[in-house]
Amino acid sequence: MRRAIFTEEHEAYRAMLREFIAKEVVPVYPEWEQLGHPPKEFYRRLGELGVLGLQIPEEYGGGGEPSFSYAAVTIEETSRAAVTFGTWSVHSTVNLPYILRFADAGQKARWLPGMASGELMTCIAMTEPGTGSDLANIQTRAERSADGSYYTLNGAKTFITGGVLADLALVVCRTSPATPEDRRAGLSLLVVDTRSEGYAVGRKLEKIGLFANDTAELSFTDVRVPAENLLGEEGRGFSYLTHNLPQERLSIALGGAAAAESAVRFATDYVNQRLVFGRPVAGFQNTKFVLAECDTEATAARLMADRALELHDQGELGVADAARAKLFCTETAGRVIDRCLQLHGGYGYMREYPIARLYADTRVSRIFGGTNEVMKTIIAKSLGLAGR
Repeated sequence: MRRAIFTEEHEAYRAMLREFIAKEVVPVYPEWEQLGHPPKEFYRRLGELGVLGLQIPEEYGGGGEPSFSYAAVTIEETSRAAVTFGTWSVHSTVNLPYILRFADAGQKARWLPGMASGELMTCIAMTEPGTGSDLANIQTRAERSADGSYYTLNGAKTFITGGVLADLALVVCRTSPATPEDRRAGLSLLVVDTRSEGYAVGRKLEKIGLFANDTAELSFTDVRVPAENLLGEEGRGFSYLTHNLPQERLSIALGGAAAAESAVRFATDYVNQRLVFGRPVAGFQNTKFVLAECDTEATAARLMADRALELHDQGELGVADAARAKLFCTETAGRVIDRCLQLHGGYGYMREYPIARLYADTRVSRIFGGTNEVMKTIIAKSLGLAGR
């Protein structure tokens, strides 16, 4: 179906990205997967192209673009080639909004220019070995010094995307005990320089997909963090985290819709070329029916993702609608990619074919950003269903 959400400027940006990906990413992507991440200079290249700082105000070296639609184009174009820009998405669509919304003027001046240029790459450290979706159970602690000038940070995090190469880590920690009335009270956000003494990158975790996105364990042993690196107000960390969840889940939904569309395109190209019993695979009725169904599902996901994007740019994307978009688009992507891989036969299981990479890389989208089971809980709550 024809889309009406992008302008000529968006399409010019898309064309630039598509050429850049074809020339500078696809040829070296297998090397990135072997390494476990892009080389650090790649992020500076993204900075030069303006990809990292599109939503950063011009005064800090960014593009000053309020709309999330350019990020959507980036998501679509990387999915189209079955590649990633490393940890670009976490840096620009998850972490950046916290700095834009909650940092003071001095913090913005310190961090935003480097975030736009790629000199300062970021990660966000929420998940702990015993804490996934239940952020109220976070055990990492930061104690403020007697004179109030610094915090002493201790604890451990896991599954941290971008943790290997990050220059700054947004660490969710407990600065005061929870209360009987509110388990989520007492959480704060500290921006930690990864060169700090006591800050350590542990294992680089081996995943079943997203090989070019570094994921690591982090530990903090008496890390001294200047008090001026507190983001926002002490004890309000949980409310800050929930503020950006709709955009984070929107980006995942957009990725799911784009992945489903890419899978249909990869499968269509393959079945038109592959011969079985002397005829193209595309000539069999089963192939036609499977791809017709997959294309319809992918189109439905695209329509939902596009509408969610419009609502987000209008400031009207609520928590429940973001959950619906993430749930539907990622579940659709899982079904569509699986069926399109099946049409490739044995070759679909070979990573030299983009459908295999898409299959492995997309699986985690039903887990991160809040599992899809959590999305169902949010949606059910919005329906006013009874029960605890």
